[in-house]
Amino acid sequence: MLFIEYPKCTTCQKAKRWLDDHGIAYQDRHIKEDNPSFEELKVWYQRSGLPLKRFFNTSGLLYKSMGLKDKLPTMSEDEQLQLLATDGMLVKRPLLVTDTVVLTGFKPAEWEEKLL
Repeated sequence: MLFIEYPKCTTCQKAKRWLDDHGIAYQDRHIKEDNPSFEELKVWYQRSGLPLKRFFNTSGLLYKSMGLKDKLPTMSEDEQLQLLATDGMLVKRPLLVTDTVVLTGFKPAEWEEKLL
């Protein structure tokens, strides 16, 4: 299981504590230092069954400064995935990836349902 986080993010810290409290092993990855690639994002997006918008950090400063709320609807899926691959701060975090499950953000009830 891959746990992609920004260590200063309090939501990521809560998610990590949740995983530790439940004895779930994971590999940690710093989203800013090792941004997900286009190929990874494409596979994870397809595996997740989620809308692509769920992969964007819509509350982030970069998202807002780039005016992506208005730009994303006019972009293709590949263009959006390419954009996500340019900067880890655009990606919703934490991002949890297993062979069968991809979770964006941290909602304890959802994680419990999918992981326990």
